[in-house]
Amino acid sequence: MFAFHEGGAVPVVDPTSADGVFSLLWLVIALPLAGAAILLIGGRLTDKWGHLLATLLPIGSFGIALAMFVGVLGRDDSDRQVSQHLYTWFETGHLNVGMDLLYDPLSALFLLLITGVGSLIHVYSIGYMAHDPRRRRFFAYLNLFLAAMLMLVLSENYLGLFLGWEGVGLASYLLIGFWQHKPSAAAAAKKAFVINRVGDMGLSLAIMLFFITFGSTSFTVISAGAGDASDTTVTILGLLLLLGACGKSAQFPLQAWLLDAMEGPTPVSALIHAATMVTAGVYLIVRSNFIFELAPHAQTVVVVVAVISILWGAWIGCAKDDIKKALAGSTMSQIGYMMLGAGLGVAGYAFAIFHLLTHGFFKANMFLGAGSVMHGMDDDVDMRHYGAVRKAMPVTYLTFAMGYLAIIGFPGFSGFWSKDKIIETALADNWIVGLCALLGAGVTGFYMTRLMLLTFFTEKRWEKDVHPHESPSVMTVPLIVLAALSVLGGVMLAGDWIVDFLSPVTGVAPHEDPPIPALAVTVIAVAVVAVGVALAWFLVGKRDVPREAPQDVSWVTKAGRNEVYGNLINDTLVVNPGRHLTTALMATDKYAVDGTLTGGPVAIGAVASVARRLQNGYVRSYAFSVLAGGLIVLLALLVVNAA
Repeated sequence: MFAFHEGGAVPVVDPTSADGVFSLLWLVIALPLAGAAILLIGGRLTDKWGHLLATLLPIGSFGIALAMFVGVLGRDDSDRQVSQHLYTWFETGHLNVGMDLLYDPLSALFLLLITGVGSLIHVYSIGYMAHDPRRRRFFAYLNLFLAAMLMLVLSENYLGLFLGWEGVGLASYLLIGFWQHKPSAAAAAKKAFVINRVGDMGLSLAIMLFFITFGSTSFTVISAGAGDASDTTVTILGLLLLLGACGKSAQFPLQAWLLDAMEGPTPVSALIHAATMVTAGVYLIVRSNFIFELAPHAQTVVVVVAVISILWGAWIGCAKDDIKKALAGSTMSQIGYMMLGAGLGVAGYAFAIFHLLTHGFFKANMFLGAGSVMHGMDDDVDMRHYGAVRKAMPVTYLTFAMGYLAIIGFPGFSGFWSKDKIIETALADNWIVGLCALLGAGVTGFYMTRLMLLTFFTEKRWEKDVHPHESPSVMTVPLIVLAALSVLGGVMLAGDWIVDFLSPVTGVAPHEDPPIPALAVTVIAVAVVAVGVALAWFLVGKRDVPREAPQDVSWVTKAGRNEVYGNLINDTLVVNPGRHLTTALMATDKYAVDGTLTGGPVAIGAVASVARRLQNGYVRSYAFSVLAGGLIVLLALLVVNAA
């Protein structure tokens, strides 16, 4: 546990090794990792039952995580950390890195989210991928994804975190490009992999700087010594960590991979957006609070990036007709709220994690709901081809509606409690930032209402040969569970429970009277969302919806359809200059480097080819050469004497 107090970071550490149920901490990671290994190594021998094993193992991890969570609730705040040393990972020079695990309030909540929501996605996938010929491999990759994310959040040091970080990147590459026979899926996987490598460079450089500065990569050691580091060092560390977070969490300017990642099967989208990949960046920032609390300039950059991401993602969500891409734009925006909370420091860390958890519930609900709609609509993703689906798919509609009410912040639903607390904290810190967060909430109300209207309401627009139908129970039961969590997730704020629970990790903000009463902020936020909902009703719900998107639209809509030209910006600033630089380097290598190395031998060869002609083997030629040489010498002597 790493709490902040006046004067710097004070690590609160329980040196006692794990005992009881906590001794099974390693098994939380090992179970899904074993599932991935069995299915990949066993091959076709596991085709008939591999998906069932791959589903049972994460459920086992969830059971252990739940038992540990109950156990840690019975401890005092100062005794809610359990460490487990497995073995010495590697030792070289002054660097000794153990395979050490850390269980504390922050990792406890992440474990419940990853294994709980992840298990529901596995169950759903049994029905969704039932007819896919490579189903066993798909479930193996899902298990690998969970194992990597669990390693990321359980490691006690940055190197172990980086191991999980890269594992998440690998698993996402395999799953986004799972249908690799589609060129678009293969390209999307490569794009996600490459863009994430940019962020990974930031994290790897930060880890190197940690070792140079503190002689360790352990959270405990770094948090204890952070106060002795220079302002410049902690600022650089904060910015490098932010770069890594932007890559994994699809935040500006490394967000371009997120919408393309929808090429993967829908359960992958749910897993990436709700329980694993995009939450990793938020975890990194909150876990590294002992750095950011000492680097106010880095915190400011986090806030700026978050605000841009909130509005950028919301803009995209307003214009996309692809149901999954509209939800992906929403994810970018909602992760922006979490990053905003993390950037606001001690006052916002707990609320960032609170919104991360509630978002995990309602976004998994909606992505799986979108998959259910696609399942009933012959895999069509265009919302303009839907309409009135609620009549044919009542369970999907009702469960999706719970997620919709949660994300727009309808009073009483989970998103209402979590997002409003971030907006309230932002307004208290900086009114401009707070107003931007409020604007994002209003736009969320608009694009999510538009999605609901295009999909479940308005007139039906599907083809005659399409017959929407409800999904099987193996798919709808996870939807019902997630819908319930979308409604009830707000209870975590009751009595400020989540704030108190996380305080040993995130610290406690000093009590100050906010400039605007909390009730007033709530009323304003609900009113702004209501305006967004009303606009969607008047612009979409009360008008005829054409099956094909009109081309004569405003520049705002065009920009949203083109993802606010994120790909164009990347191509102009990075891809094309990189391509030209590569071409220039290849030409330099070919003509300058190779030319220099091969030019001498070529010249000697040319001289040799001329000299060979003089050595032809004819006596008369040699006699003529002697005569010519003698005459030249004689003429030279005459010229010299005459002079």
